[in-house]
Amino acid sequence: MPTRSLRAAFVALVLAVAAFPTLALTGVRQKAAPAEPAWGTSQITDFLLNAKIVGSRRTSKGITSPWRLTLTDGTVTHEAAFQTVDEHKMRNEFADGTVELNFVDTYLYDLAAYEIAKLVGLDGMMPVTVQRKWQAQTGALSWWVPHQLDEQERLKKKIEPPPSVNWNDQMHRMRVFTALVYDTDRNLTNVLIDPGWKLWMIDFTRAFRLPAKLVNEKDLIKGDRQLLARIKALDGDEVARVTKGYLNKNEVAGVMKRRDLIVKHFDDLVAAKGEKEVLY
Repeated sequence: MPTRSLRAAFVALVLAVAAFPTLALTGVRQKAAPAEPAWGTSQITDFLLNAKIVGSRRTSKGITSPWRLTLTDGTVTHEAAFQTVDEHKMRNEFADGTVELNFVDTYLYDLAAYEIAKLVGLDGMMPVTVQRKWQAQTGALSWWVPHQLDEQERLKKKIEPPPSVNWNDQMHRMRVFTALVYDTDRNLTNVLIDPGWKLWMIDFTRAFRLPAKLVNEKDLIKGDRQLLARIKALDGDEVARVTKGYLNKNEVAGVMKRRDLIVKHFDDLVAAKGEKEVLY
């Protein structure tokens, strides 16, 4: 091919690439998506409970592969995740050889986690979740988050959050909540990142273990003042009320014991390092 033709082809390619739309997430291609409805929590809740289910497919994420359902109320069409896992075992052995006694993996914990997140002011970091029946199965139905990648993908692609985003603060809130509900499966694919670099926590089906200890306590190095105040103010009767039908009395007691441990943990950190180093 003549040099002039090669040059013209190269210029055309550069212009085509430059014209391709990109995401707010640095380094990630953007797919056109319908605008999210400007709804509050009550409207989303009503939609999830009452909208007609018109489509379904299995997802490939996670061990339990929840359903991805399409719902419509005749005006708005949106997707939701439907989790039905409800597994109870006296003994469960994992792929790495570790064993857990009295193993539980249940959609009920998704519902409980969302209710507790509302009590401590973190429901904005979790998709609205309700209980619903579909095809003779009862499960947790969650508003589908319009995310672009999960934390595992972000790390694999070496994509850094923009400096203007308070990324670490979000991570610290998530770690404190993980400790409160004793989630044993807070893996990187359960942390979603939306186009505005907001973190979303999903999948708590393996939370609410009974031990009165803090999972990954070494990672609890900073705390949100408002979050810690709300955790400290948690009332056991209120926790039992909002999680009725989802948690038993021992699981509720476990939450309250870990509440006390979180309060003590951060009181000790502040005493050792000072408020400015620990709280934000």
